[in-house]
Amino acid sequence: MNALLEHLHAWLGEIYGANGHWRLFLMVFPYFLLLEVPLNLMVLLGTLRWFVRQRSAVPIHNTWNPRVSCLITCYSEGRDVELTLRSLAEQTYPGMIEIIPIVDGAVANKATTEVVRRFKAEQRMPRNRVIRPIAKWQRGGRVSSLNTGLAYSTGEILINVDGDTSFDNDMVVRMVSHFRDPKVPAVAGSLRVRNARQSWVARIQALEYLLSIHMCKIGLAEWNLVNNVSGAFGAFRRSFLQQIGGWDTHTAEDLDLTLRIKAYFRRYRLRIPFEPQAIGHTDAPATLRSFLDQRLRWDGDLFFVYIRKHRHVFTPRLLGWPNFLMLMVSGLLFQLVLPFIILGYSLVAVIILPFTALLFYSLLIYALYLSMSTLLYLGLMLMVSERPQQDLRLIWVLPFYPLAMYALRCWSVVAILNETLRRGHEESSMAPWWVLKRANRF
Repeated sequence: MNALLEHLHAWLGEIYGANGHWRLFLMVFPYFLLLEVPLNLMVLLGTLRWFVRQRSAVPIHNTWNPRVSCLITCYSEGRDVELTLRSLAEQTYPGMIEIIPIVDGAVANKATTEVVRRFKAEQRMPRNRVIRPIAKWQRGGRVSSLNTGLAYSTGEILINVDGDTSFDNDMVVRMVSHFRDPKVPAVAGSLRVRNARQSWVARIQALEYLLSIHMCKIGLAEWNLVNNVSGAFGAFRRSFLQQIGGWDTHTAEDLDLTLRIKAYFRRYRLRIPFEPQAIGHTDAPATLRSFLDQRLRWDGDLFFVYIRKHRHVFTPRLLGWPNFLMLMVSGLLFQLVLPFIILGYSLVAVIILPFTALLFYSLLIYALYLSMSTLLYLGLMLMVSERPQQDLRLIWVLPFYPLAMYALRCWSVVAILNETLRRGHEESSMAPWWVLKRANRF
């Protein structure tokens, strides 16, 4: 014990000695920034490349208009599903669109079922639009609904959407255009938060969707490194989806399906584009409680999918080297390991640093993250945003954004531990408990 105290005394003497501040800086500098900064620069370079390519692109007259099936997973949306149905019926796509709302647990969700039935009966549909509702009387969960839609639909291209998401009227045109390339099995669409004015929690998420999802996917798609095709809005080639067996049980079905597609990347030289001009609008959680509950599920699902279910996919033999390295860095390191590093770093800094040093380093790290966020925001406004006036209203949220992302990183630790110790994905609201319990355990 005495020896330990002597070592501690000597260590503190080095800190407060002549070169103590330099030694302190080397000990507490957040070295994880050395990885985050290059990743953000890669996103910005990819976005710049996309911007230049878009400016010089020559319009192509498209004569390929395959049949499209829109699978709408409904559970308890009520009247909100009418807006989704209407936005799909009003698409400018010249080909046939088959709209398939799938009401899960229709016995318990009579309000949603009635809205779908009334829309089908009263809405005058164009000749190239057809609505084919499915009422699943017993609830089977989101994956069950998607696979039911896959079996029931007839479209060459499938677009899966949530029952509370609406779309710009050129969405289908823009999504389908990528499938002219036979090497494209899936396309990721862009989501915006439509209830941003409802609360400060929703505003933070609106900015997060723009910077951490929209901007990042534009940049990563230029290097064929899209990390996820959102379950709320994504398009798939039917033949490929049938080849790999459709959606799989459990939770986080979107990330699960993306990883299963990526397992074929090296063999077939596939790519997953992101279409930033195919816009969907969704409601984000408006209260702090609902927001934290959502992220508890999302971040816990990351551990389940990456570590328990798909650890065998993490090999360059399947993914190819670029996607292997990206998944190792952005998937395993950033999403699963970095939250623990950041929380541990924060606790150690609070314990060992004098108040003035703690304040200085906190402001330094905040300034670095604010600079990166501001750079992404400027890139968004100058090169990407199709609604600049709307996005400009979020500028006052920018100073609070690094603090919110720091809090989310710390909350990720709780989510990962909840999944590790309690198998939290089995408590998901995405499917009944008996469906998750009977699924293969990983």
